[in-house]
Amino acid sequence: MAFANTLYNTFFRRNSIFVPTIFAGAFAFGIGFDTGVTAFFDHWNKGKQWKDIRHKYVEAAEEE
Repeated sequence: MAFANTLYNTFFRRNSIFVPTIFAGAFAFGIGFDTGVTAFFDHWNKGKQWKDIRHKYVEAAEEE
């Protein structure tokens, strides 16, 4: 119960603190979610993306 009281008194009691806390949390969640989804997509499609096969075509173009 002490944790809940501390949390309430720190973040939720005043609107001037509550709103920026929500915005900061949403921003951090957006960055984290985007990073996680990108990492999952890169892992799932490893070897099929341009960044993985680019070296084959760049070297072939340079040799000609």
